[in-house]
Amino acid sequence: QVQLVESGGGLVQAGGSLRLSCVASGSFFSLYAMGWYRQAPGKQRELVARAFSGGNTNYADSVKGRFTISRDNAKNTVLLQMNSLKPDDTAVYYCNVITGAMAVVWGQGTQVTVSS
Repeated sequence: QVQLVESGGGLVQAGGSLRLSCVASGSFFSLYAMGWYRQAPGKQRELVARAFSGGNTNYADSVKGRFTISRDNAKNTVLLQMNSLKPDDTAVYYCNVITGAMAVVWGQGTQVTVSS
């Protein structure tokens, strides 16, 4: 089994920054993809950013140029640096990994609140 531990959420004013961290542990050979999704009240969960083992990344259009995803493969960690935060970024952010065996694992979620 794979466990994910997220940290770094909180309350910030518009224009501020936060950094989310997610550490994977447990039984797996490799992590094909590590990323972040978010879900705002009354909305569907959406992809924010994802980083693949080969180095490719993809981002939601709404966060391009403001958010940066990075991986530390030696530490099985994925970071999401969020700058120029907007109230629309308010949501619960979920870490998501896909193992080399194509198992999909979700974190418990961390709240990000951006005040105007």
